[in-house]
Amino acid sequence: MLNITAAETARALPFEVLVPALREGFARGAHTPARHHHTIDEAADATLLLMPSWTDGEYLGVKLVNVFPANSAAGLPALSSAYVLADAATGRHLAVIDGNELTRRRTVATSALAASYLARPDSRTLLVVGAGHIGGLAADAFRSVLDGLRTVLVHSRTPAHAERLAGRLRAGGVDARAVTGLAEAAAEADVITCATLAAEPIVRGAWLAPGTHLDLVGGFRPGMRESDDECVRRGLVYIDTPVALEESGDLTRPIAAGVLARDDIAGTLPQLCRGEVPGRPDADRITVFKAVGSGLADLAAAAVVHRAASRRTEHGAP
Repeated sequence: MLNITAAETARALPFEVLVPALREGFARGAHTPARHHHTIDEAADATLLLMPSWTDGEYLGVKLVNVFPANSAAGLPALSSAYVLADAATGRHLAVIDGNELTRRRTVATSALAASYLARPDSRTLLVVGAGHIGGLAADAFRSVLDGLRTVLVHSRTPAHAERLAGRLRAGGVDARAVTGLAEAAAEADVITCATLAAEPIVRGAWLAPGTHLDLVGGFRPGMRESDDECVRRGLVYIDTPVALEESGDLTRPIAAGVLARDDIAGTLPQLCRGEVPGRPDADRITVFKAVGSGLADLAAAAVVHRAASRRTEHGAP
């Protein structure tokens, strides 16, 4: 059984490879039960998530995720995960893959994949809200599918974190700058991606210009929310999977308030990838994509990592 490190996982998953693999995976589908939630420490809001998925006769995988939000106070990551991959035909375990890097990359790649259908093709300015583990990769992911992106704005509740990410992007040749005025930045952006653990809305629908694409990554529980009711009221809403309607406060709260109906959802990411529903209808429509994460995306990414690692092993690479 292979033990695949974070560095090896990252090398195997450049976005030019990962996004097409996810597109193929979502289009083909897999057996993906709803993920299991187990409360570890209610006072600290600590949770264990189990996310299984498999394709007949090919791969079987499960991701184990520990979510400990209180870690941020100690300067530690809130998420820690591992991915266990097996042969779906025999059950033989094949690899343990660094789950943090796998999750990080498949998360932003899923958002980028959705943006390839929902963002305006001529989008030029990306606003990244949240400069942490996930937000740090957002610019690379979105730029892999939107060739016209030229400017990246970065906002964080800790300005030093936003400046650090913007500086790293500038060092890589990207026109990037940290911003403190979120309302002004949102109005300037063509694409907005939020990757935070916010419990209350931080992006307001009133700020969104016609034609904006809003990508919501962070909230994966009913108590978490990054957008207000006006965002979904004004926007055409898509989701990664139907589970988002049960787990995301960005959707459950507007549904409970009567602002959004389940039938208002324009489609899921698998439907977009299979061409079963249309994407952006015109240049002026606001689109919203809400993802809570899918075991299918993990499986598709893990298969890419395993194949790359197997090739390296066969060729005797260190």
